[in-house]
Amino acid sequence: MDINELLMHFNLTRQEATIYTTLSVEGELTGYEVAKLTGISRSNTYTSLAGLVEKGAAYVIEGTATRYTPVPIEEFCENKIRQLQQTKQDLIKSMPDKREESEGYITVKGEKHILDKMRNMILEAKQRVYLSVAEKTCNVILAELKDGIARGLKIVIITNQPFELAGAIVYHAEKPQHQIRLIADSANVLTGDIADGENSTCLFSKKENLVELLKDSIKNEIRLIDIMKGSNEK
Repeated sequence: MDINELLMHFNLTRQEATIYTTLSVEGELTGYEVAKLTGISRSNTYTSLAGLVEKGAAYVIEGTATRYTPVPIEEFCENKIRQLQQTKQDLIKSMPDKREESEGYITVKGEKHILDKMRNMILEAKQRVYLSVAEKTCNVILAELKDGIARGLKIVIITNQPFELAGAIVYHAEKPQHQIRLIADSANVLTGDIADGENSTCLFSKKENLVELLKDSIKNEIRLIDIMKGSNEK
């Protein structure tokens, strides 16, 4: 993903992102100079510069000729994130309550969406998390696992060596690279396979029978690890 595509995640158009990058490199420029450097038509350049100013990505410097200067990237990003946090709180307060909680099976597709679901399940957990995944996946969600430990969650992980995490109970076993089993607070589960890209599918559910099935599966896996460990130590 190039820098312009990254900037577009912060609500800039492609032309605005191109001009913002140009301003960041060149410093203060007039609209004419921006158009000349970027190859964007003058009319589109002035429209995009006005958009950058409106979105908080550039300042206007008044003088004999109007010039534009970029807002520093860290400041611009922090301002946007702060605005989104406030918008998030406003949405949470204003969103109508759901009529009833879904008790069925929800399909979550795509690596990114599955990882986001895992992160949110851990962040929303109040008491405990049981997790059976490959080491690679543990490292991807490491920040959320550490946050859970800091909040006092009991976290039990079954994964490949050499993964270790202070404050968590970690069991080592050979794990399929793509398999996921996650239980949060003995109330909701995520199970399935994760792979690079979109060829990933998991089921999320709060159904008691699936929760109990996964709990028994993880308990049995831990018992087997303990038995194997005891045999190896003899």
